Amino acid sequence: MAKIRTQYICERCGTVHIQWSGRCNSCGEWNTLYEQAAASNSGGTRSAGKSKSKSSICDSLDLGSVDLSQQAISTGSFEFDRALGGGLTPGSVTLIGGEPGIGKSTLLTQFLASAGSDGHRCLYVSAEESRSQIAGRICRLGGSEISIGILIASELQDIEEQILSYKPQIVVIDSIQTVYDYLAPSPAGSVTQVRECATRLSDLAKSGNIAMVLVGHVTKDGTLAGPRVLEHLVDTVVYFEGDRDSYLRVLRVIKHRFGPVGDLGMFEMGSFGLVDLENATGVHLVDRVEGQAGSVVFPALDGRRVILTEVQALVVPTSSEQPRRVATGLEMNRVLLLLAVLEKKIGLRLYNKDVFLSVAGGIRLTDPAADLATITAVVSSLNDQPVDPSFVVVGEVGLGGEIRSASNARQRLAEASRLGFTTGIVGSTFSDSVAGMLTLRVKDVRSALGYASLTFC
Repeated sequence: MAKIRTQYICERCGTVHIQWSGRCNSCGEWNTLYEQAAASNSGGTRSAGKSKSKSSICDSLDLGSVDLSQQAISTGSFEFDRALGGGLTPGSVTLIGGEPGIGKSTLLTQFLASAGSDGHRCLYVSAEESRSQIAGRICRLGGSEISIGILIASELQDIEEQILSYKPQIVVIDSIQTVYDYLAPSPAGSVTQVRECATRLSDLAKSGNIAMVLVGHVTKDGTLAGPRVLEHLVDTVVYFEGDRDSYLRVLRVIKHRFGPVGDLGMFEMGSFGLVDLENATGVHLVDRVEGQAGSVVFPALDGRRVILTEVQALVVPTSSEQPRRVATGLEMNRVLLLLAVLEKKIGLRLYNKDVFLSVAGGIRLTDPAADLATITAVVSSLNDQPVDPSFVVVGEVGLGGEIRSASNARQRLAEASRLGFTTGIVGSTFSDSVAGMLTLRVKDVRSALGYASLTFC
């Protein structure tokens, strides 16, 4: 078969093109193709001395002959284990991404320290830091000595050799974009290098039954850098999120082959590293002032976890011909729709009022179940009438002013009840009962405002 001398790779999606063109046929982006010498069919990118193993077809699989008793490796953190469904699975590859300085290296150093103290053989491979920098981070975390191996290397062949020699149970690669195969002609961090290195390391983890964690860089829009195939190669994809000016950190699992996705791990960044957040559900209600007009508690559902947050509204008169509409943490188009419903169906006069809306804690709500809480907060502020602080409000509002029940309403109300709330305003189709919670079922906005003791005439 003839060899392809030159090929073109899209930096955006990693698609291989035989001929150059100004636009990628796969993702549609312009000027993203770069030239590369194609690998021959002789396997030139493979390490010397390695031969391709033969595979055989299995007609039937005897589950009794497969070892399913492997226990997940605990990370030493309840929140981390919760997000991963119990911990890291031996033989799996986990990709964790996050903005620079968010705490990825801190999180993984604490994990290795805990796993090493439990008797697991750990290896930390760093291609970005020196030994002194790693030692300094360990000291800042309050440790004097941890039983893990540290390798400062960036060449893929050297990393493979050391892993085979050291025989670790857990390996952390920090980061995959700085590892390169010297046999490949492209620079470190390119699409080809990231794909080749991730593939080889993934094969090594599965053949050696190693729990491997790859740290990935992120782009300006917050997605993992490199080809999309990188996320398909690994077993688990985790995003570590948070504002560097805030103490709160969130671990979000978006892909997991060994358990459910959508659960969150929540941490507090302190002077001695990351600490599990004990009251994660009500963390955004700590500074809440009860009995304040324009404040309504909404049980938001993030993945599979309920987070109670506070929707705040401030409605003030204005002399401007164009009243202001400002929303922080809410979709503006949704807010304008809800204000139109209040004017049309309830008869409220908002055309001469400035309306300011905000969600406490910096949370961004895209859940339509927050509609009723938003409307209740606006009316509460407009009439200067506080909503009972023991109330939680959840429901989607239609254009006709009708209330639709929210998804997982029972789970939301149960978590609110656990935190001491006693009354929930929900859609009329909600039929379950929640221990310790009085559920007020409403059909439309007018009846919901009446249950909340708010006037609207």
